[in-house]
Amino acid sequence: MNISISNCQRVKKIDLRLLKKMASAILAELKIEDAEIEINLVGAKEMAEINWQFLRHEGSTDVITFDYSENTRLARTLAPPNLSGELFICVDDAITHAKQFKTNWQSEIVHYIIHGILHLLGHDDLKPALRRKMKRKEDSLLRKLSEKFSFAQVARQS
Repeated sequence: MNISISNCQRVKKIDLRLLKKMASAILAELKIEDAEIEINLVGAKEMAEINWQFLRHEGSTDVITFDYSENTRLARTLAPPNLSGELFICVDDAITHAKQFKTNWQSEIVHYIIHGILHLLGHDDLKPALRRKMKRKEDSLLRKLSEKFSFAQVARQS
């Protein structure tokens, strides 16, 4: 299991060790034993550049997932998951969405990690029925994680 987190933004101070523990707990909850995941925390400008360069979408977005696994979706159903991927998470979008959804930016960051990992597992959110199924799984994982961790502590105190 290899999880690395890079903080490339300056908007919020973040406890990277705690975030890594949370990502490990998400993988454990999903019974994923073998994973190599890079999580990049970025600002809106960098996210907009990545979004345009790779997806040809304008503007920032909350999370972008790149699947580097050699396994096909079919192979994932026949063998234990072997995840390899990279997540780009926009802290600025987390702050904006937290205000919009009346939550906090720390739980939004955790939610985006869950969302990205589920995409690496083959979950899709393009169609309404699949989006509802994915959302239920995200909410379930978020609840379980909130029983083990205080999301507020993701904000590193200086």
